[in-house]
Amino acid sequence: MFISTAYAQAAAGAPGGGMESLMSLAPLVLIFVVFYFLLIRPQQKKLKEHKAMLEALRRGDKVVTGGGIVGTIVKVADDEATVEIAENVRVRVLRSTITAVLAKTEPAGDER
Repeated sequence: MFISTAYAQAAAGAPGGGMESLMSLAPLVLIFVVFYFLLIRPQQKKLKEHKAMLEALRRGDKVVTGGGIVGTIVKVADDEATVEIAENVRVRVLRSTITAVLAKTEPAGDER
């Protein structure tokens, strides 16, 4: 008794269901687009800028580490840098933990 009524209702809504299901999907697509432009894209841009900053590190740059230590780079290796935080006090840190460059040194030029 109830089954025949349920089939009749489902069959009546089937021909116009294509456009309604597409319209019900539109808010989800809109939410994804908003998330992309407000969250994902700025984060990717920030990561790209941080990577470029790490690649441009050189001896003499004044930097801040992730732990808040301020120092001057003494040596730069592949994955790590030696930072002088006080006179004759040097620590080795991972390059990825350097969060900001406070002062850049000028590149050595030809002085003749």
